[in-house]
Amino acid sequence: MTTRIFAPSRREILAGLGASAAGLVVGGAGPAVTAQLALQARTATLALRPGQPATPIWELAAVSRPGTVRLRRGDRCEVVFRNDLPAPLAPAWYGLDGGATGDPLRGRAPTASNAAETSIISIPNAGTLLADFRLFEDGLKLPARPLPIISEETKQVAVDRDEVLLIEEWRLRPDGTALPPGRDPKDTTSLYTLNGQTSFELRAAAGERLRLRFINGSQRTVLAIKLENHGVQVMALDGQPAEPFPARNGALVLAPGARADAFVEAATSAPFLLHDGKEARRVGNLTVSGTLERRAPLAPPQPLPSNDLPEQLDLKGSLRFDVALGAPEGAWTPTANFSTASAPAFRARSGRTVVLALRNPAPLTAIFHLHGHHFRLLDRLDDGWKPYWLDTLAVEPGQTQRIAFAATSPGRWLVESVVADWAAQRLVRWYAVE
Repeated sequence: MTTRIFAPSRREILAGLGASAAGLVVGGAGPAVTAQLALQARTATLALRPGQPATPIWELAAVSRPGTVRLRRGDRCEVVFRNDLPAPLAPAWYGLDGGATGDPLRGRAPTASNAAETSIISIPNAGTLLADFRLFEDGLKLPARPLPIISEETKQVAVDRDEVLLIEEWRLRPDGTALPPGRDPKDTTSLYTLNGQTSFELRAAAGERLRLRFINGSQRTVLAIKLENHGVQVMALDGQPAEPFPARNGALVLAPGARADAFVEAATSAPFLLHDGKEARRVGNLTVSGTLERRAPLAPPQPLPSNDLPEQLDLKGSLRFDVALGAPEGAWTPTANFSTASAPAFRARSGRTVVLALRNPAPLTAIFHLHGHHFRLLDRLDDGWKPYWLDTLAVEPGQTQRIAFAATSPGRWLVESVVADWAAQRLVRWYAVE
């Protein structure tokens, strides 16, 4: 393990990124470590063209835990991150809110190439998370894969099986190489994979209750995923439990980076259909054979255990701010140019409710991501909210959406904005909870 070298040109961006890692701290005393995880940023290949050579990509891999990475709510996880790619990188953890024992003001530079770092990450909530170094798009020479991470509930959930379904988008050049986002996609072909496969197969027995954790791992496109001929009961969004509700027409609409947990009772073989706003594509299949026999029947589905987010938000006494997504006058900047010396999007006192009016002046859908907190999507009349929490939201062209959150995590936090265009740059700002 080498000593990590700080890069001054990147130090300030990690003042926000360190906060988004939910209590990320380096060294120092603290409660006992209860889990360990070794992560590696490395080169890899993916078979995207049948009968053709595999496509080179970058990926974030869990080298210490084969298969799906599973932690547990309340863990204090020692993470060793090894960067074997030719660019300074750092993983951001999407879905973790600020940890009370963390130091969210600590500025952190990305890990240098061919270097490693050990850090401690608190896991304050259960849910579907995503670790991802693609925030540093300016340094990516190839498109990269994120890493799904499951934080399990401390109480058992009544399902037979728990599966991650990671949807990813690729742009292939005629020579078979893949184009990273933020570049002009001229002369490329769009391609989607499910769990890294162009034709994914999930096998189940009839009557098996599946918890399917859908993740839109694409970086620019709002996608709808549907399992034909099955009821899909939404149980959680963006890593936070929701009041269960059926997906409309069995389809889940997910912004880039968004996650949705759904319960499905396997009944019959059926395709997974993906729609990107232009056409529907078959990206996989649920293959059902046989019948599941149990010693005792499963309990009826119940709402997932709460992560203890506030039940009520004080909208009347809230602080209110207007945020124009990606607008030049709004001080948005590419991550490479980010500085906390820039004006914050807003400041709030700890404990206050914050209401943001997110306005999209662009002619394309804009995707907004809030680090450090989950938010409620407010009703149009601003007199209530939807029965779920989010950390990612797609705002249509010319529209304004209002969100509210309880500012419970002091620190400086990032907000992200990118329009649904492969060539668009990912932009960031920061906000302060004091």
